[in-house]
Amino acid sequence: MSAQAVRSVLIVGGGTAGWMAAATLAKLFDRHLAIHLIESDEIGTVGVGEATSPQIRLFNQTLGLDENDFVRQTQGTFKLGIQFVDWWRPGESYIHAFGPVGGRDLGLVPFHHYWCKLRQQGKAGPIGDYTFNTVAALKNRFMRSANMPNSPLGNIYYAFHFDAGLYARYLRGYSEARGVKRTEGKIAEVHLHPDSGAIDGVTLADGTRHAADLYIDCSGFRGLLIEQALRTGYEDWSRWLPCNRALAVPCASTPDYVPYTRSTARSAGWQWRIPLQHRIGNGYVYCSDHISDDEAAATLLANLDGAALAEPRPLRFVTGKRRKFWNRNCVAVGLASGFMEPLESTSIHFIQSSIAKLVSFFPNRGFNELEIEEYNRQVSFEFERSRDFLVLHYRANQREGEFWRYCREMPIPDTLAQKIELFEEAGRIYREHEELFTEVSWLQVMLGQGLLPRHYHPMVDLLGQPELEQFVGGVQRVLENAAQVMPTHIDFIRQHCAAASA
Repeated sequence: MSAQAVRSVLIVGGGTAGWMAAATLAKLFDRHLAIHLIESDEIGTVGVGEATSPQIRLFNQTLGLDENDFVRQTQGTFKLGIQFVDWWRPGESYIHAFGPVGGRDLGLVPFHHYWCKLRQQGKAGPIGDYTFNTVAALKNRFMRSANMPNSPLGNIYYAFHFDAGLYARYLRGYSEARGVKRTEGKIAEVHLHPDSGAIDGVTLADGTRHAADLYIDCSGFRGLLIEQALRTGYEDWSRWLPCNRALAVPCASTPDYVPYTRSTARSAGWQWRIPLQHRIGNGYVYCSDHISDDEAAATLLANLDGAALAEPRPLRFVTGKRRKFWNRNCVAVGLASGFMEPLESTSIHFIQSSIAKLVSFFPNRGFNELEIEEYNRQVSFEFERSRDFLVLHYRANQREGEFWRYCREMPIPDTLAQKIELFEEAGRIYREHEELFTEVSWLQVMLGQGLLPRHYHPMVDLLGQPELEQFVGGVQRVLENAAQVMPTHIDFIRQHCAAASA
């Protein structure tokens, strides 16, 4: 390594963010980097992020994890998408499923334009009928991809539900086996360099001082380094995402595990349901302007599938992001970098994405400002586009009540308004650069929230009516038949990755 190379990294905070960062750096730098993580068992982690997006599979593959062992050790289950219940209006539900919608496109025209024509004629079911993961999820089926290139079974997109605490413990063992040093302790003071203003070390409550070339702040909402020490600043998005509190509680598991997360709209927010092998994770994300904490707790506890296993744990937050994710020699990862409610399971993805970008922009001890600015620009873009996607769920609703009326009428970011207008006019969806959510994600949520294009692509009319009905109807039949041959979700887990204590 060169004389200017970063040789040491200090990670402040453990939990999912801290140990994901430690595991990645330990794997990729292969003991050529001294990695030190400081955490305190006295400081609890949020630990509600138990649902993931498909990108987590790439992270696990990078680490070389055995998937069955990982699922077994974290009491995990599989996830084909997210079901949204009563979001558009009471009595309506849809699934934002991973993977493609429909079958093959015809030429340059996406499948959903052909579906739109039939839907306008009343001759097509909801888009979920033509989305393989939705069909499989509602049948409670799951399997990994098979060697069948011309079948929906040949490329199945999925993610995981897991116990975030067990995942952090799993990654801690992985990291320590690869040389990561862990210190138990609470940080009493953060030192800044008198000239540069950069982090110059931390002192623990026991008086010991620790320093490194690069600091990664995984200290959660408080942002011990990035905010309390460096005063980086925070951009508040609560005017668009007004929920500011959450209650989380586990309950007893049910005899079956559905392969999807469930999000159910409530009077002042929404309730999540995440099935694990040993329990179900539940929570109510809400706006305190429209419901009291006691009322929210009563709503949550009244809508569990089994007996509560603990008292509801309260969380308070302000949606938004740091004005800089990387400031001087400190990079914020996880909740220290910002927070958007877990409506689309983005929290763990942002951890993964931030770490990947840090590796891509890994600095030397000169900390080039142009590289830091580009890192901040890229992470900020991903946060902003993901914010728009979450706001869409709230904006497009036909529910009653003050909270939902506010969401329906609130001003929205121009970037989101443009996306909605393009889609409502002619079903057009465009993805910019490397946005997290793809065209098919936007499609499913916009349709699920009641937005139907006024027009479809003109080339659709080049296909005769009998051919159109055969094409769209054939997709539905293929997906139904493919889902039927899959094992049930619980049978797949029992065969491949059942946890010992599940």
